[in-house]
Amino acid sequence: MDAENPYFPLFLSVVITVRNQAGSIDTMVSDISGVISSLVSDYELIIVDNASDDDSVAILKNISGENGQPNLQVYALTKEVDSDTASWVGLENALGDFVAVIDPLADDINFLSAMLNKAVSGADVVFANNEQKQVQGFAYRQAHAVFNGLYKWFNGIHLANEAPHYRVLSKRVVNFILQHPQPSMTYRQLPVSGGFARANLSYSATPKKTPSNGLAEGIDRGMRLLVSTTHGPMRIVTSLSFFGAASNLVYSFYVVAIGVFKTDVAPGWISLSLQQSGMFFLISLVLLVLGEYILYMVRVSNHGPLYHVGQEFTSARMTRRNKLNIEEAESSRTKTEGDKLEYAT
Repeated sequence: MDAENPYFPLFLSVVITVRNQAGSIDTMVSDISGVISSLVSDYELIIVDNASDDDSVAILKNISGENGQPNLQVYALTKEVDSDTASWVGLENALGDFVAVIDPLADDINFLSAMLNKAVSGADVVFANNEQKQVQGFAYRQAHAVFNGLYKWFNGIHLANEAPHYRVLSKRVVNFILQHPQPSMTYRQLPVSGGFARANLSYSATPKKTPSNGLAEGIDRGMRLLVSTTHGPMRIVTSLSFFGAASNLVYSFYVVAIGVFKTDVAPGWISLSLQQSGMFFLISLVLLVLGEYILYMVRVSNHGPLYHVGQEFTSARMTRRNKLNIEEAESSRTKTEGDKLEYAT
């Protein structure tokens, strides 16, 4: 394999998500397809339109026509979802031996060759971390740091550094994630915590300008990740419950001691203190935890799918089909020649 111009004899699926990028999507798809086609023997480019309200879908239909780009799979969502869910729409429909997830506005597509080199060398998961970060607001950066600190405390993983969005997954990793009840959520952290062979790479490239992520959306996604992918919050609750129970037990002994050794105690104070010390803190805390977990279970079981594909279409030209037709033609010709030889004998 040429180190400067690597070529990988494999089928690669590349997943990108877009939203309201009608002005640049044609050039973007052309550039990505050009890079991928020079790297691998066969590929598919899966584009997930995250409920664009401009002409993005119409442009995608046009560039997937007879005179457009080959090997495109387009999924247009009917409502906007978070980036992890949108990426999973493409991942669960991917057919390749390996699947690359790329943010075309933040990640460097040219670094994909280094990632594939690690993947074919035996890594089931390859992460790429861009040392140059996107510009975000102060509040978002602080909330992001707090979330990653908490997640590392609970799970031992710094998601931003150890599991960035830019990644290459083997097909068996995708199949493993599919077995989970909420794969679009576990996809974010499972490859780094599921025991798979992985590689973490880093590069430096200037991200393209992108809109800042919303703080409220980031907090909501972070809370769902914490609740659904780690037992840390529940461990804190159980620890607090144990501390509360022990503290109130000690306080109960104190109240009893006051009742035994002191004579000038207000009537009813002992019974009221014993009752309150044993109930209020634990009841409020347990109810809070039960409420959060009940809401989570309701969201998982009763709210239906997290996304809905409104339109789905593929390129009119598929290089894979052409190769299959050639193989079928060769097989047919071999069979005909064999029949002629048998007849002559």
